[in-house]
Amino acid sequence: SNTFRGLQPPCEPWWSLALCPVPCALRRGLFLKAVVLICTYLVRWRTEYKFKGLKSPFLIPSYRNSYKKNICIDMLRRGYHKSFSELLTLIQKWNAFREAAGPGSAIWHEKSLEEQPDKLDQLYHFLTGAEAAQRAGYYEKVYDNQLSLACFFTDPEDKWLSNYFYEQSYNTAQLVEIDGGKRKAQAYVNMGLIKEEEGHVTKAAEHFETFYELTEGTSWKDETGRTYTSLACQHLWRIYTLLADKMLENKQHQEAIKMLIKALKMAKEGGDIKMHGEAAYCLSLAYHFSGEHETALAVSLFFALAFSISSLASSVCLAFAEWKKTRRDLAHGPFITLSSFVGRDSCSSSICGSSKFQN
Repeated sequence: SNTFRGLQPPCEPWWSLALCPVPCALRRGLFLKAVVLICTYLVRWRTEYKFKGLKSPFLIPSYRNSYKKNICIDMLRRGYHKSFSELLTLIQKWNAFREAAGPGSAIWHEKSLEEQPDKLDQLYHFLTGAEAAQRAGYYEKVYDNQLSLACFFTDPEDKWLSNYFYEQSYNTAQLVEIDGGKRKAQAYVNMGLIKEEEGHVTKAAEHFETFYELTEGTSWKDETGRTYTSLACQHLWRIYTLLADKMLENKQHQEAIKMLIKALKMAKEGGDIKMHGEAAYCLSLAYHFSGEHETALAVSLFFALAFSISSLASSVCLAFAEWKKTRRDLAHGPFITLSSFVGRDSCSSSICGSSKFQN
């Protein structure tokens, strides 16, 4: 008989049940139940080992591959070929840096990028996110993903990775048109800080000037509540003072004075009284170095009197006292640079935890 005998008489042996014909519907149900159980096990196994980057539950052969290889395979399966190429390029760059540094260097003892799952997870998530946004034409989301990666790599050995993604976000920001230029402004100040760290002060000044132009008249603020315009003024005050310092070292006194007048204008517009006082002090030093002692004294006295009603008058008076001491010591002491007085108690704006912008 082709009918299923669900119940057997007690007299029949237990193994006779295995010989009973099973309908197709029941066999299909058992098969699907087995598939569900296997997939559930694999998903739990993936979660337990924190394989956050991989989305496919079919990871049966994954234990045979490295974590990097599994991520690369998953990228290719999902069609993220650009992300796959970029990830491999970054790993190759890291290996090249390590080989160039040699066995005695600090980077030689660091783990390779492909041996750090947490960093690979971040790269997987944001690279694929940026590629998907780029395909859809959402360049603001491409920028956000690239900036997130730049802010993630904060370790000293990952500085090159952070700078790489800042540069990528800078290029992408030029294509964003829906936010009124806010992301473009962020990109310019981030690149300015990178150029300043690398010692390219003139190039940094160009980026900060563009940042100032983009933020002028806006109400944009960072997470601390400070306006972008005041940050631009602070950066320009600092960078103009550094440029003037180099000019004074080359005996270009008049050019240095013009640059410091621009720095004073930025300090005044920035609204920071202490920064304003330091800018005036540096200008008075430049006048003194050029031989215009009376003008130098007048500048110092003017700002000492101007800030006498302020609670920060003590800092300006201290600067004036230092100026008088400097004047006495210049005849016998070495050349004094302006950068030794700039930013002694203040530093560049701290955004993204490392002086750069994030949303």
